[in-house]
Amino acid sequence: MSRPKKSFLTITLIGVVFILFILLLPSLLKSNYTANTEEVPVVEEPKEVIVHVDTPEPLKAIYMTACVAGTPSWRESLKSLIETTELNAVVIDIKDSTGSVSFPNEFPKLEGSKGCVVDDMKDFIKELHESNIYVIGRISVFQDPSYSKLFPELAVKSKSSGGVWKDRKGLSFIDVGAKPYWDFIVELSKASYDIGFDEINYDYVRYPSDGNMQDTSFTWTVGTSTKSEMLESFFSYLHKEVKGIGAKTSADLFGMTTTVENDMNIGQVLEKALPYFDYIAPMVYPSHYPATWNGFANPADHPYDVIKLSMGRGVEREESLNISRGLATSTPSKLRPWLQDFNLGATYDATKVRAQIQASYDVGLDSWMLWNAGNKYTASALLPEQI
Repeated sequence: MSRPKKSFLTITLIGVVFILFILLLPSLLKSNYTANTEEVPVVEEPKEVIVHVDTPEPLKAIYMTACVAGTPSWRESLKSLIETTELNAVVIDIKDSTGSVSFPNEFPKLEGSKGCVVDDMKDFIKELHESNIYVIGRISVFQDPSYSKLFPELAVKSKSSGGVWKDRKGLSFIDVGAKPYWDFIVELSKASYDIGFDEINYDYVRYPSDGNMQDTSFTWTVGTSTKSEMLESFFSYLHKEVKGIGAKTSADLFGMTTTVENDMNIGQVLEKALPYFDYIAPMVYPSHYPATWNGFANPADHPYDVIKLSMGRGVEREESLNISRGLATSTPSKLRPWLQDFNLGATYDATKVRAQIQASYDVGLDSWMLWNAGNKYTASALLPEQI
């Protein structure tokens, strides 16, 4: 009789153990899973390291629109021109005069904008860097029809209508004093550097100049009422907010800022821009000087003289400013002119393009950039690559 009792007890004990195991199984599995996750941490994929190219000295660049940067055959042709000549840099639109940002982004944008977007801009910049080509990104700042439509409260106003003012071409401008827009430009600059642009170039850093200027109303101010001081406030803010990211900065100024000491009603004064940028690029296109300037019936016919006179005076003013700021007389010049490589006022062949380059050298400068809005450059004006 004892054997059946023992069997019954054994079966009962096994059953209890089984039930306990079932009840404890979730906890055991959870404990084991937790232990395993602690032993094998989740590994995040490393962020891509963006490598930048140092500023070449001297710098010799050409301009490329965003639309050309988005056309493989054309951009490769210009890349080849840089690789096989004395050129070593390119200026590509980040934001053109339509207001469109040229690379994929999350910034506010106007639906239906006509500007070109380069889907592989980051990869293209990387390709340029692999050929040791310095990449400058151009931002058209205050001329921005798209942003004016998105945020009309920030735009230059029309006195007569109270709406957004437009120039003769129907283009609108952001008010220079609109500080919320300054922050957009800062964020755009940072995002551009993050995808590979080595230098940020600011164009249209001025008040509007064409159209019914008597009808303009500037409602935004930052502690001042003069145009030149307002623009200097923007330069100072930009310098403070962007200098820490590692990018070089440059600003395009009207060519006549080197020879005219007032702000020409657009706010630009050479001495008020020089302290805040690594480079200043006066747009000294001979075709843009008025008839009889310095006695020339047609300044476009005198490329060497126009560049030598305008940039020579710019160098003198920069040196005087440096002395007043206590800088050494040997301080390298920040001046880097935009030169003309397009037909306006005269036919610009290799001789005329080269004359401007030589004039730059003759006033002590060694860097320059060529502008052609159509991106068609005079290759015969360029020296072959130095081996």
